[in-house]
Amino acid sequence: MFLSQGPPGDTGAPGTDGKATSVYVRWGKKTCPSDVGTELIYSGVVGGSWFDHQGGGSNYQCLPTDPQWGTYQDGVQGDKAFMYGAEYQLDTNYPFGSTSLHDQDVPCAVCYVPTRGSKLMIPARNTCPTDWTQEYDGYLMAGYYNHPGAKEYVCVDEQPEVIQGGHADHNGALLYPVEARCGSLPCPSYVEGRELTCAVCTK
Repeated sequence: MFLSQGPPGDTGAPGTDGKATSVYVRWGKKTCPSDVGTELIYSGVVGGSWFDHQGGGSNYQCLPTDPQWGTYQDGVQGDKAFMYGAEYQLDTNYPFGSTSLHDQDVPCAVCYVPTRGSKLMIPARNTCPTDWTQEYDGYLMAGYYNHPGAKEYVCVDEQPEVIQGGHADHNGALLYPVEARCGSLPCPSYVEGRELTCAVCTK
């Protein structure tokens, strides 16, 4: 016995249009840009592996200031990876100007962009392409070239902040300015020993 198909039902209400969003870390700042419609998810501190350990993670992390714990065992057990805080390492005040940042702990902010779905960090530029929104610009930083624990390149805001009370030589994950070196990198337009800028862009 076969049942006949009934008439089609009423057309449903149209759904909401999908929207593109993105998230990025603003390194060196506690807040997100307020003039481009960006929202703060959380502010925190930069962490990573110890600067001369050969293993562990190779990327910096933006750690919240209020961690939540699951199942744990207190005390250092040894056969683990470790997370340390991060410090700026600058022999001079360049490229950030007159503010002394050396050995200061590094803040960060995780930012939500509700209307732009693509994000891009451009090294060696401090402006964004036409039709892109500039979230912030700054200077490229990474681990020291001769330390065994390699780190990623991150874009630190041009007006970096510090963690209050965090000025001590504790080391940990370290952030050094990045300079251009001529050779396979074409000079000109690059210049030997010049600090590289960066920009974070969304669209």
